[in-house]
Amino acid sequence: MPSATPAAAPDEDRSPDAVLVVDFGAQYAQLIARRVREARVYSEIVPHTMPVSEMLARNPKAIILSGGPSSVYAEDAPHVGPELFEAGVPVFGICYGFQAMAKALGGHVARTGTREYGGTDLTVTRPGSTLFEGTPAEQSVWMSHGDSVAEAPEGFTVSASTPGTPVAAFESDEKKLYGVQHHPEVMHSTHGQLILEHFLYRGAGLAPNWTMSSVVEDSVAAIREQIGSRRAICGLSGGVDSAVAAALVQKAVGSQLTCVYVDHGLMRKGESEQVEKDFVAATGVKLKVVDAEERFLDALAGVADPEQKRKIIGREFIRVFEQAASEIVAEAGEHGESVDFLVQGTLYPDVVESGGGTGTANIKSHHNVGGLPEDLQFRLVEPLRRLFKDEVRMVGQELGLPEEIVQRQPFPGPGLGIRIVGAVTRERLDLLREADAIARQELTAAGLDRDIWQCPVVLLADVRSVGVQGDGRTYGHPVVLRPVSSEDAMTADWSRLPYDVLARISTRITNEVDEVNRVTLDITSKPPGTIEWE
Repeated sequence: MPSATPAAAPDEDRSPDAVLVVDFGAQYAQLIARRVREARVYSEIVPHTMPVSEMLARNPKAIILSGGPSSVYAEDAPHVGPELFEAGVPVFGICYGFQAMAKALGGHVARTGTREYGGTDLTVTRPGSTLFEGTPAEQSVWMSHGDSVAEAPEGFTVSASTPGTPVAAFESDEKKLYGVQHHPEVMHSTHGQLILEHFLYRGAGLAPNWTMSSVVEDSVAAIREQIGSRRAICGLSGGVDSAVAAALVQKAVGSQLTCVYVDHGLMRKGESEQVEKDFVAATGVKLKVVDAEERFLDALAGVADPEQKRKIIGREFIRVFEQAASEIVAEAGEHGESVDFLVQGTLYPDVVESGGGTGTANIKSHHNVGGLPEDLQFRLVEPLRRLFKDEVRMVGQELGLPEEIVQRQPFPGPGLGIRIVGAVTRERLDLLREADAIARQELTAAGLDRDIWQCPVVLLADVRSVGVQGDGRTYGHPVVLRPVSSEDAMTADWSRLPYDVLARISTRITNEVDEVNRVTLDITSKPPGTIEWE
């Protein structure tokens, strides 16, 4: 089988027309990209360190400059070259991007010492402008800045102001250059989405034609072009990502695809049976089940470092897939063709958090991205690599997958292996499986499955706490409940579950699960914490 570069996206040559979001280190860069997509225009995030020539070589339909924590006057502040604004590509600057644009084009950015944070009253001084057409003359926006644009560049019209910022927005229809000091991408800017859409539709002249049906159509065409008449396998995990990826590839190449479910012993209670029954029943796909529990547990023995666990699990997955591919070829007889492609449910957040999307730091290696071996003997097919989680669900619905698959709460590919803080053993897995099953049962019984994004249950295996059970002293493990609400896993907040539900979960776990004598609740948002503990 031919080797390939694991991180390569399979459909790079077929990338749809994109709006590039240039990330200046903003906490909202991913949110900007999402808001553009919600306007049915495709967007991608690129780092501010990307040379302008490289940005323009991607033939963007428009460019948005994000906010950022720097001052344009700081010695190490990221800058924008004026050549970006001379290329004829429509550009929209937000917050820091607005100031960087103003400075690059000869405007004046003042260090006023006056700061505006949070909700701010904005006055539209040009009501019929490209950006503000149809919005109120007075509106509430979300500000977060210290410096201010004191003078717009020559040829620009000031179209909004606030009490502390005389130039809160400027526009040049002739040059197709626009900017605002506030953050239109956040919900606290009451007309922000409309202003963003005005830039896309009116300023940049883009059409809202990026839909889930077009995503499916383009993906199927790209998959057919990539795989041709050859064969592929898909690693099914039971989660929505791998299920939708498999359904897309099956739609494209039909019987050339065989799905492989690796029972690595790290799944939740009852999930292996669910995968074999539900997905096959819904799609009719060919499924090969591999019992690899001993292999994974042996490879993970004594390993407590979370990054190392992820890499081991990713490596072992690939080795099992290689073995499964050989068996599939052997079962087909002497005329059986080799299996050249591996389908994965890699998502855009996986790429970003693994340091491959925006030039940001590597938060953690995703098993599909940073955990792949260098000698990978497959070419990767990653049809979801450019999508956020909620977009994947919409693709699943477009493909006709049942709700129980499409709406299934996320579960990490490395499984319970990264929900045990400490080394992974069969005993610890069994313990965690029971606690997790109780939490899921009670959330379902309370009708909360659709109200939360997911609720990881974490076993603090290397921690012991003193307890009292049956009138005796115990020395057991704590478990952590991590209920979170999110749209796409890029940001998340902890879910405010009813106290009576939490009480039932705690009581059942401490009563029914041996060696667990304490249940705690994680109330950390993301950022600063990630959703998974490891």
